Amino acid sequence: MSLRTSFKTLPALALALAFTFSPALAQKTAINAPGGQAKGNMATAPQPKSPVVSAPQVVAPAPGLEAAGWLADLGAAQAQAKATNRPILAVFSGSDWCKPCIMYEQEVFAKPEFAAYAKDKLVLAHFDFPRQKRNQPTAAQLKLNETAAAQLNREGDFPLAVVLSPEGKVLAKTGYIAGGPAAFEAYLKKVVPTL
Repeated sequence: MSLRTSFKTLPALALALAFTFSPALAQKTAINAPGGQAKGNMATAPQPKSPVVSAPQVVAPAPGLEAAGWLADLGAAQAQAKATNRPILAVFSGSDWCKPCIMYEQEVFAKPEFAAYAKDKLVLAHFDFPRQKRNQPTAAQLKLNETAAAQLNREGDFPLAVVLSPEGKVLAKTGYIAGGPAAFEAYLKKVVPTL
């Protein structure tokens, strides 16, 4: 074996060593193989995520939403709205991945000032769509959430606050409103002047 033959096999040896000691390089190389074909069983390797997307945030549900009278069933909210002749505020959120949703909950909906304002004026309904497995609602709750979204949030906007008349007519939809409970209450008063 000549020295010239040994140098020809050196790149192949280096590539084999790289695959052996660097699984990430092996996945990247296998997925991006020439012709767009993945090699071996690497076809299911996860694709890199966009650097623009932030990592999911783990935030415990705001304390007191259930105690503050938030319903998790649109049908029950509509029945209560008809019985009390109060408008419905239906909120759609992603509690563990949507930063504006988390801000809305912390800055407005979980505040005692908002709870006091809404107590005798609104029927509150909350529909959460978390992404992390550990935060998933029960199958029954997921079905209720999806039913509400099919009626009020077909576009899949998050966060979304929908104001409905007691009869169920959509009066307004909005995303995040900065400024805490006072700014959100001012918005509600523009939409429903009787509040």
